[in-house]
Amino acid sequence: MTDIQTYQMLIDGQWVDASDGGMFDSVNPASGQVWARIPEATAEDVNRAVQAAHRSFSEGAWAGMMPSERGKCLRRLADLLVDKSEELGRIEAVDTGKMLKETRWQAAYIAEFFQFYAGCADKICGETLPIDKPDMFVFTKREPLGVVAAVVPWNSQLFLVAVKIGPALAAGNTVVLKASEHASAALLDFGRLIEEAGFPPGVVNIVCGHGDPCGRSLTAHPLVARISFTGGANAARHVLENSKNNFAEVSLELGGKSPFIVFDDANIESAVNASVAGIFGAAGQSCVAGSRLYLHEDIADDFLDSMIAMARDIRIGDPLADETQMGPLCTQGQLEHIKAEVAHAQSEGGAVLTGGKPPEGMEDGLYFEPTIIECPRQDLRIVDTELFGPVLCVQRFKTEDQVVQLANQSEHGLAAGIFTQNSARSLRMANAVRAGIVWVNTYRVVSPIAEFGGVKGSGYGRESGFQAMYDYTRPKTIWMNTSDDPISNPFVMR
Repeated sequence: MTDIQTYQMLIDGQWVDASDGGMFDSVNPASGQVWARIPEATAEDVNRAVQAAHRSFSEGAWAGMMPSERGKCLRRLADLLVDKSEELGRIEAVDTGKMLKETRWQAAYIAEFFQFYAGCADKICGETLPIDKPDMFVFTKREPLGVVAAVVPWNSQLFLVAVKIGPALAAGNTVVLKASEHASAALLDFGRLIEEAGFPPGVVNIVCGHGDPCGRSLTAHPLVARISFTGGANAARHVLENSKNNFAEVSLELGGKSPFIVFDDANIESAVNASVAGIFGAAGQSCVAGSRLYLHEDIADDFLDSMIAMARDIRIGDPLADETQMGPLCTQGQLEHIKAEVAHAQSEGGAVLTGGKPPEGMEDGLYFEPTIIECPRQDLRIVDTELFGPVLCVQRFKTEDQVVQLANQSEHGLAAGIFTQNSARSLRMANAVRAGIVWVNTYRVVSPIAEFGGVKGSGYGRESGFQAMYDYTRPKTIWMNTSDDPISNPFVMR
């Protein structure tokens, strides 16, 4: 991919440039070179996309399509994803710096999510109500909301698209996707599969651009009925402000600073492997990265010796190379933020046990070494600052009550990991830790069947699972009078 690729947006079934011709560059983070040019959507472009989605929802082929037919479209999309996983994975790896072995696997695996929601499409149902009035038959049906604005970040973007548009489309909604300005290419190539799968024009639209005007125009649009947002807390505040006039339903997934707790009875080899994968997998650029490691004091030294040795052996390099185990960060801003926070942690008393700087001889790319910092206190800023990079904060604990307090002393609450072979303790901990997802003796696994989301500053609402179908619908209650007798005179009280 040496030539600069030029992309277009998908609006109303057509591939189009921005209305004013605006473009922005996408940089390959492994080389620091521009590799693609992406259209910069104007407010006019966003309006066209939302209008197209609204027309498709209100009239035409999609509006009249039976649920089972929507399911068939989703199944075709799933099959195409499997066929195109290598191509999509390679594009995403170039655009984001994520490992090709991960991106191509993920592109294929998300087919399972579309297959799941294909099967759910004709299983949304209402209920009959045992009403307390005579001669009344009362029932509910669930109806789609309308136009869904789906805003996804650059990391795990195909997975996040699947958990947003899978249930939205299965339920009969239409969608306007906003791709991240940091890495839009894979999402635009995914849009070609939407066409091939047979979705009518306007059902799925894809726009690109920055928060203003693209994101603002989309989330504030009066025809948007629901906003599904994944990203940072500051951007989420703008989303909520934008939605105050259209009263769109909103769900937010805002990342985390997830605690990874290891007790003295844990399988240490398993816990070390899971912790390494949880923080250094995808170069730590995961919303569920296990970036706060809490070790029981009796096993802390041995655990850290093993983990430091593994971290130092991680092969950093070209994400397209099979031998590489960790690629670059996605943006220059991330790199600068991480360097500054590591330096600040040291000034507060944090001890860098390994890493802590960009690797030598790799200055062209956005690389940072796998880093482990032992933090003497919970109040170090880095302990509760999401870095979105390969940086692990470590603390030691003595008791179960103490580590629960430390784990919950955070503004975040997305995920948590617990390693212990005491089943009673694992249940106590799973109940006590405030997080939307808790993994016990495993970490960072997902399924289309399992719900996903956070609490506290990690947002609200859930994605994935069958319940997500209902989040993209609303109930309508229908009353039917079954009596042939006339309704009584309203002015005669009996």
